[in-house]
Amino acid sequence: MSLSEQQCEACQAGAPKVSDEELASLMKQIPDWVPVAVDGVMQLQREYKFKNFKLALAFTNKLGELAETEFHHPGILTEWGKVTVTWWTHAIGGLHRNDFIMAAKTDQLLG
Repeated sequence: MSLSEQQCEACQAGAPKVSDEELASLMKQIPDWVPVAVDGVMQLQREYKFKNFKLALAFTNKLGELAETEFHHPGILTEWGKVTVTWWTHAIGGLHRNDFIMAAKTDQLLG
């Protein structure tokens, strides 16, 4: 089953972060995303480009609805012509499988 077809699981403090091997495997399924470390916390980030602010905002609103449905919320920076999305799991201070599922679902919002 592809990442975008999976559901997020409830994640609490103490849940396992993805291993280096899992990270390498999961990144192949979301090639447009980049793993970044922010203040020592591993996160997934992608910048989406749009023709104007109105389209960027519409995408942001769709992403907000998705986040509420899955009860997993990203960092979102909406600017003129682009939206930067960052996924990580606050409860564990790093990356969980849920973040990769949500990155794949975020990509599907473009279609």
